[in-house]
Amino acid sequence: MAESSTTSPPPATKSWADQADDEDANPSSSSAIGTETPPIDELILNEDKKSSSKMLDDPDDSNIQAVTSGDTPYTSAATFEELSISPELLKGLYVEMKFQKPSKIQAVSLPMILNPPHRDLIAQAHNGSGKTTCFVLGMLSRVDPTLQAPQALCICPTRELAIQNVEVLRKMGKYTGISSECAVPMDKRDSIPISKRPPISAQVVIGTPGTIKNLMTHKKLGVTRLKILVFDEADQMLAEDGFKDDSLRIMKEIEKFNSNCQVLLFSATFNDIVKNFATRIVEKKEHNKLFVKKEELSLDAVKQYKVRVPDELEKIEVIKNYIFEIGENVGQTIIFVRTRNSAKMLHKALVDLGYEVTSIQGAQEHDERDKIVKEFKDGLTQVLISTDLLARGFDQQQVNLVINYDLPIKHADYRGREPDPDFEVYLHRVGRAGRFGRKGAVFNLICDEKDEKTVSKIEKHFGTHIKEVQRSNVEDYKAALKESGLLF
Repeated sequence: MAESSTTSPPPATKSWADQADDEDANPSSSSAIGTETPPIDELILNEDKKSSSKMLDDPDDSNIQAVTSGDTPYTSAATFEELSISPELLKGLYVEMKFQKPSKIQAVSLPMILNPPHRDLIAQAHNGSGKTTCFVLGMLSRVDPTLQAPQALCICPTRELAIQNVEVLRKMGKYTGISSECAVPMDKRDSIPISKRPPISAQVVIGTPGTIKNLMTHKKLGVTRLKILVFDEADQMLAEDGFKDDSLRIMKEIEKFNSNCQVLLFSATFNDIVKNFATRIVEKKEHNKLFVKKEELSLDAVKQYKVRVPDELEKIEVIKNYIFEIGENVGQTIIFVRTRNSAKMLHKALVDLGYEVTSIQGAQEHDERDKIVKEFKDGLTQVLISTDLLARGFDQQQVNLVINYDLPIKHADYRGREPDPDFEVYLHRVGRAGRFGRKGAVFNLICDEKDEKTVSKIEKHFGTHIKEVQRSNVEDYKAALKESGLLF
């Protein structure tokens, strides 16, 4: 896989992708651009507001609601042929991707992405709903194969997600002849200085924000021919404690030379602050919006459970004696932990007990992380321990079980208030099971009052009830896995 040269060391800002072990440290914040403005009107259009704006025809059973701007009519695409894409791309969709027809999100969003006047789009889509295909197909469709220059750019919060998206793009575009490059940080021994590398001529570039910014700064990534700019996991790319500064610098640099570049913001979650900010950065042009109601975000196919344990050691006993023992044949498992130290500790504990597990966290060398992800995707390992590095966008359809060894919480408030759950990260973790509507189960391990409050807030936020499984009751675990469709 072609990859870019190394970036300079990452900034000190915290992000979900690489949470360090000093959990109580405050995320650094960046100053907002311009003056603060009041929240904009709700982006979701209710049924009784249809007359006030053009509505996109939704698939019959879709909860997706779209708001379009201007007088351009859009209709949902029941088949890929209706999208007027090239025969080479159709072949990739049917032969390589094994698709039969567009998913709900694809049917609604692709006409907005592919048809002139190519307006900007802010789109929210369920985990596992096919949003990657939306923007990958959009990028491939906009490229002129005869022009050897960057024409589509996609920016992702982690190297793992960037590499995964490149793999999807190359598979889907196999018969098009379109070139691509993965611009992610490289281990120092494998890299050459950016100043000494040739300029990028690949037609599609997918990478992480630091690497992309460095390539643009050193004039190795030209933007004058760009037709489409995608932010995957856009809520994190625009969050104060995420990659907001880099994202805005990249957008500003592109706008300086290319005001007609279409911007697509895709994510499974958008909190209100990021949602309002995302709208402000594209509001100078007519743009389209597509959102799912908050109460409809959780995946119905995934059953959620909680297990109360007295201490941390008992968490390991529950995993070993019950979840692994009873669910050994249900598919692959991801265990999410909050910190790098927890990942190392749990990995050692399970290996010492005789289990073959792998673990991934941000302090590892890039090559090692790539190897671990590939082995898991190839089915060579069944259990993967991960920090929230893989909470978002990681697509592995054989994952049926998710264990929240630690519940996701936001960084401690600098005023000393108790931190809230990270609802978006929880939703993304849950979304690792049940991809594309497959069945799955999530076990949340709770061992103190703070965990109890966190689970309670999660239940209230999503309007759901998380069933309790008694810690030492074998029948409870069997019943949970049967209810999830994983045990017969």
